[in-house]
Amino acid sequence: MSDHHHGAVGAGHDHPHDHDHGHDHPKGSRGAIKEIFAPHSHDAADSLDGALESSAAGIRAVKTSLLVLAVTAVVQIVIVVVSGSIALAADTIHNFSDALTAVPLWIAFALGTKAATRRYTYGFGRAEDLAGLFVVAMITMSAIIAGYEAVMRLVHPQPIENVGWVALAGLAGFVGNEWVALYRIRVGRRIGSAALIADGLHARTDGFTSLAVLFAACGVALGFPLADPIIGLVITVAILAVLRTAVRDVFRRLLDGVDPELIDTAQTTLAARPGVRSVRSVRMRWIGHRLHADAELDIDPALSLAEAHRIAHDAEQDLMYAVPKLTTAMIHAYPAGDANPAEAHRHDAERHGQHHQPHREPRTTSSSRRGAVREEDILDLAQRVEDQDVAGERVGPPPAGEGIEQ
Repeated sequence: MSDHHHGAVGAGHDHPHDHDHGHDHPKGSRGAIKEIFAPHSHDAADSLDGALESSAAGIRAVKTSLLVLAVTAVVQIVIVVVSGSIALAADTIHNFSDALTAVPLWIAFALGTKAATRRYTYGFGRAEDLAGLFVVAMITMSAIIAGYEAVMRLVHPQPIENVGWVALAGLAGFVGNEWVALYRIRVGRRIGSAALIADGLHARTDGFTSLAVLFAACGVALGFPLADPIIGLVITVAILAVLRTAVRDVFRRLLDGVDPELIDTAQTTLAARPGVRSVRSVRMRWIGHRLHADAELDIDPALSLAEAHRIAHDAEQDLMYAVPKLTTAMIHAYPAGDANPAEAHRHDAERHGQHHQPHREPRTTSSSRRGAVREEDILDLAQRVEDQDVAGERVGPPPAGEGIEQ
């Protein structure tokens, strides 16, 4: 028995999620504030299963949030028309243009539903991560614009007219954007999409901008005109805090980073499978909102190929059940204690001064066919012939029973 590979695609797997995540969630006011700027995530989905279902949920979230932002913009436009405020008109246009940043994410989710091709063998899920980069760029732009406007108003103070209308427009903008932020972040967590979570954070920065307008109007109404630029600077700092979280999550995905707790869960699950001696390695990566795994296991070398296949298959099913949003898993099974068969045999021969090639089990895969001539058998025969030639022995076919296995 030797190296055995087993892989499968998980079209969906139902499993409970009452497992312990190994860490405490912050509680109280401190936890609530932290959740605003850095939403808690296990880097995996907790509800939806199935690649197509999760992509559809992402597209639905983008559509719904765009509709809510459009209604918010209409409310602000009505207030602009009634109040005649040019400043409010500019802020409304800014919010509307920011809402359109969800379009690239919509396109990315649509691309993610397409089947893999011979050129793009892993599919088009990485387009979602690229859309996340665009969202990060827009959050960065929002921080720059907010900071610039705050400094300019501090250096060149401008009176705020129609304070009541301005406050109402700010309130409408904040409510609409914050609802969208909560919705996108929640769906992003469910489907495991870092890009959608980042877009939710982007909507939150727009809500912060509208909140600044509301607080500034209240400050002016209370006789404190410098409230406008000062609050603008505070909001800029808040946007930078949100930006830090978005950059961390998006770039972590691009660099194939995963939550170490997922690796721990996978290792524990695989090690618990009967027949597995030890877990050599576990690797995972996100492609869009789909998680892929690759694991190497040590199996009892006395087991037959069929038994090794069964253990690898069962281990894969255990992994698909235990790890949320795992879409594919490739399991490699090796004889226990055989770290590198070729190197081990070479060092053993050098240590004993032997010139013959020790018997080596053929390397097989789940796609190997019975009766096929294997490369390892040919190499064994060639090495045996060469060793006999060096020893001055007869060069010829091997004794009966040692030929190429059929």
